[in-house]
Amino acid sequence: MSQSPHVSLVNAIAASVNDDASIANFDDSVRASIGKVVCVGRNYAEHARELGNEIPKSPILFMKPASSVVSVRNDIVRPNPVVYGDTHYEAELCIQLAADLSAATAEQAKLAIGSVTVGLDLTLRDLQSKLKEKGYPWERAKCFDGACVLADWLEPQAFGDFSQVQYQLTINDELRQDGDSALMLFSVYELLAEISHAFSLQAGDVIMTGTPSGVGILQADDKLTLKLGEHEWQVQVR
Repeated sequence: MSQSPHVSLVNAIAASVNDDASIANFDDSVRASIGKVVCVGRNYAEHARELGNEIPKSPILFMKPASSVVSVRNDIVRPNPVVYGDTHYEAELCIQLAADLSAATAEQAKLAIGSVTVGLDLTLRDLQSKLKEKGYPWERAKCFDGACVLADWLEPQAFGDFSQVQYQLTINDELRQDGDSALMLFSVYELLAEISHAFSLQAGDVIMTGTPSGVGILQADDKLTLKLGEHEWQVQVR
């Protein structure tokens, strides 16, 4: 496991996210540190079932570009539903690396974690379904600008070994998703190690670890509350 020049940038972002002076530069600074966003599909059995999918025997991986990342401090802007159909939300525990990983062990993966937050993997579900039916790639449904919403980065030490991390998504004061990493099919360290054997990860890369059941459609003027441990963020949909 090698160190990277990105490490100091990742640590600086993690240390400054609660500083009001840094808010205006959140999107630019975080994007600058991200090479890629690696997403994990069907990492909760109940979510796989609610979409009628098989439960995987190994992690299902796809990516979002850094250009899709936006801050939860800004309104969520949906692609035009008349043109693109419904936008679905998927709340997820997110990890940002502070060191490079390649063919890593679970212990090396543990040491590489730099920051933690909660985020939203947004999906143009109608478009995704049409593309899947035709056997086409479905990046268009997952990689649009604003498709990766991230809350402020937090120090990982507060979350122990990530075996029982709780997070929630509430919409208009109604609980929609209640996540617990204890229910993941593939644990955080296991995921990071597995991904690093598929392709190298770099400091600054973000891993979205999968969503629990309860995904659904975002509507204009919805008020969302994301919770991770004792931390809470609010955002509105346009």
